[in-house]
Amino acid sequence: MADRKMDIIRALKEAGDAPISGEDLGEKLGISRTMVWKYIKALEEDGYVIESSPGAGYVLVSTPDKLYPAEISIGLDTSIIGKDIHYFETVDSTNDMAKKMGLKAEEGTIVVAEVQENGRGRKGDPWISPKGGIWLSVILKPSILPAHAPRLTLMAGVAVANTMRQFGVDASIKWPNDVVIGKKKICGILTEMDAEADHIGFVVIGIGINANIPVEELPEELREGSMSLSSIKGECINRAEFVQALLRSLETEYLRFKVDGSTKILEDWMSLSNTIGRQVDVITPHKIISGKATGINADGALIVENDEGVHEVIAGRCIYK
Repeated sequence: MADRKMDIIRALKEAGDAPISGEDLGEKLGISRTMVWKYIKALEEDGYVIESSPGAGYVLVSTPDKLYPAEISIGLDTSIIGKDIHYFETVDSTNDMAKKMGLKAEEGTIVVAEVQENGRGRKGDPWISPKGGIWLSVILKPSILPAHAPRLTLMAGVAVANTMRQFGVDASIKWPNDVVIGKKKICGILTEMDAEADHIGFVVIGIGINANIPVEELPEELREGSMSLSSIKGECINRAEFVQALLRSLETEYLRFKVDGSTKILEDWMSLSNTIGRQVDVITPHKIISGKATGINADGALIVENDEGVHEVIAGRCIYK
């Protein structure tokens, strides 16, 4: 049924303001007028506003603010990322759902949800995921060693920051996996994988974006350090258009990654980073490393220099001084 509904949405969008009859829709899709009517009713239940004029036909008036696969797929011109999209109103975690699909899923499969009930950040910290955000995970199957998987987090950060800049938002990247506006977090990235010692079965990159979420609706303890796209823009963004742009950006970066490794991505990450050049405290499980952040290495480790020497930190919490 989902495919038929997508076909009808596509036909109505292509028709624009011109009515298209049930008979023409039926001929186009190879179904009866009665079935067309049933699909139209199902779309209206999904939140689409469709005008029906006897003797003329159907006109799509408006679409719901939902991340339905049809809204993302129609017009999406990627070859890998987003060819298969799984949509949920509510899910525990898009990453957990993607990991269940991982081995059997086609590379580039997307899991997207309106709400996550148990979203996770780094180290399992809760990630608040209410309506209005963009909560998605993408399944990739790169031919790289497991030790090199953190490079994909860098890749995703570049893709997210570039997409936000396309939408007029001056985003930058904070090591290791946040996209920020100034000092305020707007996106988190969580990369997980299924792997053996020398082989990756699949990688799941989870991306959580505060899109159309009023900051005042976030838990009090998060408000000071958080930002949303709608708060910056002064209006809600079209989330489906944003996801389309994000998937295109992810594909561009991923195809480049497959060709030349992380060289260009590292350069872009450095240019988008607001961490490099700062005095930082990096909190690791064993110690705190303080010094100046001067760069990252090929695997995404932060290079911190202080009086004791040069330190490469692969994981930790970074605090700006």
